[in-house]
Order: sequence, then C-alpha cells, then structure tokens
Amino acid sequence: MATSADPTLSHTVGGTEPPLLEHTIGDSLDAAVVAYPDRDALVDRAEAVRLSYRELGAQVDRLARALIAVGLEKGDRVGIWSPNTTEWVLTQFATAKVGAVLVTINPAYRTHELAYVLNQAGIRMLVTAESFKTSDYVAMVEASRGECPALEQVFVVGQRSWTDLLARADEVGPERLSLAQRDLDPHEPINIQYTSGTTGFPKGATLSHHNILNNGYLVGEVCRYTEADRICIPVPFYHCFGMVMGNLAAVTHGACMVIPAPGFDPAATLAAVAEERCTSLYGVPTMFIAEWSLLEGGGGDTGGGAPRVYDLSSLRTGIMAGSPCPASMMTKLIESGVDEMTICYGMTETSPVSTQNRVDDTFEQKVNTVGSVHPHLEIKVVDPVTGETVPRGTPGEFCTKGYSVMLGYWEEPEKTAEVLVDGWMHTGDIAVMDDEGFVQITGRIKDMVIRGGENIYPREIEEFLYTHPDVLDAQVIGVPDDRYGEELCAWVRMREGAEALTAESLREYASGRLAHYKIPRYVIVVDEFPMTVTGKVRKVEMREKTVAELGL
Repeated sequence: MATSADPTLSHTVGGTEPPLLEHTIGDSLDAAVVAYPDRDALVDRAEAVRLSYRELGAQVDRLARALIAVGLEKGDRVGIWSPNTTEWVLTQFATAKVGAVLVTINPAYRTHELAYVLNQAGIRMLVTAESFKTSDYVAMVEASRGECPALEQVFVVGQRSWTDLLARADEVGPERLSLAQRDLDPHEPINIQYTSGTTGFPKGATLSHHNILNNGYLVGEVCRYTEADRICIPVPFYHCFGMVMGNLAAVTHGACMVIPAPGFDPAATLAAVAEERCTSLYGVPTMFIAEWSLLEGGGGDTGGGAPRVYDLSSLRTGIMAGSPCPASMMTKLIESGVDEMTICYGMTETSPVSTQNRVDDTFEQKVNTVGSVHPHLEIKVVDPVTGETVPRGTPGEFCTKGYSVMLGYWEEPEKTAEVLVDGWMHTGDIAVMDDEGFVQITGRIKDMVIRGGENIYPREIEEFLYTHPDVLDAQVIGVPDDRYGEELCAWVRMREGAEALTAESLREYASGRLAHYKIPRYVIVVDEFPMTVTGKVRKVEMREKTVAELGL
C-alpha cells in the first residue's frame, strides 16, 4: 500500500511488496528456463518461430557464446537497429548475459541520427536488420561507417555475417559464459535508450539490470501475470514499452512474448490475439483506436469478400501508455471483455513506469488518471519554480525517486544534473495528485498554452473533442497569436464518411459546454498525426506545420 507522511501534500511512497529482484537479466532468463522449460516463451508470427523457454535459453546462450568468441567484453556497447524480430529478443538477452551494454536504436533513424548515436555511445558492434519498409539499413550503415571510428563489427541478420557469427559459438564453452555471467553486478549499466528529444540531439538514458528488470517484473505483478499469460507486443522493442514492459515482464513471470508483426499492423495484431489466445495486449491509444476501428468496420477482408471475425475472448488485461486513454476507448475495451486493462505512466529515464492503474481500479480512475505510485518508488508533484511540494489537487511538475531512476545520460553529466536533483527525476510533465494518491497527467510544462493570461491544458480540450460523435482522434496545440499571445488549434481525425469539422462547427458544438477561451480558434482535419516510432504525438512538428499552413 502507498503511504504519505502528510496526506494534504502531493507526495506518496509505494509499498515494499513484492521484494525487488537482486539478480541480473541473464539470471532471470535462466530461472525461467528451469521453472518453465516446456512452456511457450516466444512466438514470432512473421518469421513462423515458436520457442519454448528451453529453446529460447539455448539460442540466447549460443549467441552469447558467439559474441564472446568475436571479442565482445563486459561494458562494450552493442547497437541494435531493427524492427521487432526473434533476433532482437535473442540479442537483448545474449548481450545481458555477457554484460555488454545494449544500445537500442530507433528504427526510423536515418544516417545523420545513426552516426550520432554510434559515436555518442561509442558503439563497438552493431546488429542490424537488412531493411524494413523504406529503410535500407545496410546501405545507411555503410554510408555512416566512415564517420564512426569505434564501430568495429557489423552483423546483418539474414546475411552471411550473422550466420558466420553464430558459427563462432562453438569456440566458447558454456563454462566461460557462466564465468562471464557470474562476474556481473545487477547495478551495472546494461542498456542505453535514446530519448526522442524534440530539440537538439537525443540523450542516452543509461539503465542497469536492476532498473529495467525490476520495472518489468513489477509491471507484470500489477497485471497479475503468471506463466499462463500470453502477451501480444505490437509496440517497438527499441523502446522500454516493448523490451521492458513486454519482454522483461514476460520472462520474470514465465509468460509468453507474442510478436504480431515487425511493425505495427492492426489486422496482424488482432489476428495474433485471436489465434495465439493472447491474454494481454499492449499499445498506445492510437494503436487501440486503429484496432477497434477495424473491428467496428467488419475486421477487414478475408480475401474472399467476407468480413474478418476476430475472437478476442482470451484477452483479460493489457497496458495502454504513451498518452492518456480516451474514455470512449476504455468503454470499448470493457465492452469487449477486457476489463482488467491498466494504464501506465513513466519515461525512459525511469525504466520507464512510475505509476500504474491496478486491474481493479474504477473506470473513472482508469480514464481520468494514470494510476498510483508503483511499489518501491516515491513520487511527488512540485512547484516548477520553487521546487516545493504542492497541496493535493494543485498542478505542478511530476517527480520520481527510487530504484527505477536511470544512472544518468551517457557521458552527459551536465544534462543529467539538470533533471536529477537529490535522487529525484524531474520529468517536465504537469501532474495533479488527488486525495487518494491517483495522478492525472495534464500535459508537458512546455505544452501548456497561455492564452491571454489563462493557463490551458490541451489534455482537457482533447478529452472534450472525443465526445464529438464524428471525431476519431484529436490533438490540441498552442500557436502564436498577436492579441492573446497564444491561441488553440485542434488537429482532428474524422470517422470514415463523416463531414469534416470546421472551426465554426466546433464553436457551435462547444458553445455552452466549454469556456469560450478553451474553444480552439483553428481546426485542421488530417488523416494522421506526426508520431515518434513509440507512438507519441510530435506536437512540436504539429506546431511548425500549423504556423506554416496558417501563415501565423
């Protein structure tokens, strides 16, 4: 149970059960192999791969021995640049067994960004896919390689370099791998994830076994995972949502990881849930909206003209994260039988989850909040100027302290010191904590719109727009205005066949329901929002496009 020294202040401390894990990621996989040898560990639908825990453990050990054979040592940085595949999972656990630091590279990067990460992290070895969608990874690696003196070896999955690497495993015996694994400390760095910064170059959040293994484990505990669970993971492995909340939550509970497709595909995701009898489904709100829109539209074509029917009766839980859950979407999930859906909130720098709704929280708590403090963590909401903890119900900056907080930004001590103060991670998110300790995230400090002296939180306006019967999805931003300083602009996606929303029709719909200053002056109808690969809406890009389009 969460506690608070002063219940009038926005400060709570998580419970201490279950105890934190005090071993490494490799040790955790080994324990699952012993406990659940014949249970499904990994299903990769695109590659037609199905591995038991015994088979997964053997393949991970083989790759780990091969990495040692080609000279990889503890502390070396290994990059992985690939969509979701079996080899991604193998590389995640094999590098953890050796003690190499896995650097997860955004699959959407191009040569400029790739070269930056390769150099900033000092990546010695790169594992890459051949290509994905419009990305020719091999060509981009070759174009960047001359700028990256630390990069010694590149292994391309599906090409001879990868099969040659695996063949080297025979040069290293199991005893040598065991010795390397025993030499590891859970508090040492094992992962660098680059945050999707909106200004300047991204920063490399450096995370330990202890950080991410425990976060994955505790996320799974809140979802009540057991070895009987099968987790559908359409979110990218390159991000904490996939590799921590997905893969590590699964392995620490003996559950099965199900990869529906290399990248997000709503039909492939629904098919994976139905045919693999998944009990849990992950996604950002836009993913769930796309999936349920497909369901409502007849599920797509089977090829013979008949609508596709998906049996989702196995689903009981899941995680929605990345942005707040619209009430309309939660209603649809519950009506579909997914009545234990949880909402998570966090950031890469905190491994990532700081708060989570429990499966038995009320409907209102799931759609209006991001839950309450996670076990073994401490959270508070502070005045962004004074740093003082604010009273309950008062907006301020959300801060987290505890085992999940990153070691720091890789080789950037000054930037680390800007956000880490006395062990507290300052998130830059605006939050409100209620009397029961539930937290509502109302936006980013930098996203708050100040119109004529009034502070406006875009989240509130977005929730209102979801009530419009023709609006499928909505995002609200602030744009420059000579008179008021800033004005509101709504980007909306319309339901199929619906008449496009205009500023005039929105004003008519909102009149009497929203304060006049909260009604967006501008409306832009779009087919999609600019997104990061992890499913977060890029509001900075939206602002730039709006300013250009409207001539502001």
